[in-house]
Amino acid sequence: MTKHMDCKLEESAQKTESPVLQMQEGVLEDTGEDGISESFQLLQIDMECEHQERETLPTGSAAWCSKNVQRKQRHWEKIVAAKKSKRKQEKERRKANHAENPGICPQHSKRFLRALTKEKLLEAKHSGPRLCIDLSMTHHMSKKELSRLAGQIRRLYGSNKKADRPFWICLTGFTTDSPLYEECLRMNDGFSSYLLDIMEEDCFSLFPLETLVYLTPDSEHALEDVDLNKVYILGGLVDESIQKKVTLQKAWEYSVRTARLPIQEYMVKCQNGKNYHSQILAINQVFDILSTYFETHNWPEALKKGVSSGKGYVLWNLVE
Repeated sequence: MTKHMDCKLEESAQKTESPVLQMQEGVLEDTGEDGISESFQLLQIDMECEHQERETLPTGSAAWCSKNVQRKQRHWEKIVAAKKSKRKQEKERRKANHAENPGICPQHSKRFLRALTKEKLLEAKHSGPRLCIDLSMTHHMSKKELSRLAGQIRRLYGSNKKADRPFWICLTGFTTDSPLYEECLRMNDGFSSYLLDIMEEDCFSLFPLETLVYLTPDSEHALEDVDLNKVYILGGLVDESIQKKVTLQKAWEYSVRTARLPIQEYMVKCQNGKNYHSQILAINQVFDILSTYFETHNWPEALKKGVSSGKGYVLWNLVE
């Protein structure tokens, strides 16, 4: 009975053997001992060939990349091809435009324009008009007022960069540990690299007093011209409570000449719903007027640039 069971187990084991083993047994039965060594030799040769093929393929070969990597590679190649095509089309467009309009100068690169702006600003430091922003009164201002002043400084500097004949800007009475300095860094990109002077000293101790002209709307004297030998001062003061004559009193304290923009000479009050009229301007608006006048020597054009309609004034020649 034991023999019979052993025979059955052996037969079932033979039936469940894998086809590969059965095939190998068939080969062994057919070939004998010489066939065994021959089969192993062939198998070893195949494995060596496959190993050599893997070694000869480059690391980034598509044959060994996943489908995801291949898809990303194709996507990237499409992007590169599209950029090349766009650059080629833009180059052909500029060439055609230049052929149609030979008198028009080609557009300069951003790098060239930045270098040109830097050169103009540095030249203004030695030969251009000088403008001081007196920041010695900022300790009385709230955080909201400091934020507004930081924004005005940014716009003023931006206008000066675009000017054909820029001023040299000095921020005086300005310390790097002040709340205003922190606000300028927070609100103005690249503020630390602005091409201007930042000085802790007061403007009255930096320049000869006879060269200073403090611009204040409370002055009795209208500004007639921009003199290269003068240093013009703007009070860096944003005061929502509108305290009058603060800058005028400071100029009187140091016996410095004062002047106001000639708004009264070239503009008149216009009617508005709030009956509001004011000659108090932000420092960037005052600068736009000075800069425009310095380039055009035309006060009406300059005042139109900086005095908005909300101030309640219009040029006298525009009144019907």
